[in-house]
Amino acid sequence: MLWLSEVLMQNQDLESFQELLELVRQRAREGERFLSSDVKPPFPDTPPDWEERIEAAFTSPLS
Repeated sequence: MLWLSEVLMQNQDLESFQELLELVRQRAREGERFLSSDVKPPFPDTPPDWEERIEAAFTSPLS
């Protein structure tokens, strides 16, 4: 299970929501099968629909 909080803690050098989306896509390509959006990303560019965008990046890792 990929926990969003764990991704953020392990990658404190991330500077934007867009970078986080790319990392989520990468982890999905590497074989992660489940995702938990357990915390809101702390970036200024985090959109209101952040949960849906993260889920879309995870389920469509090639886009």
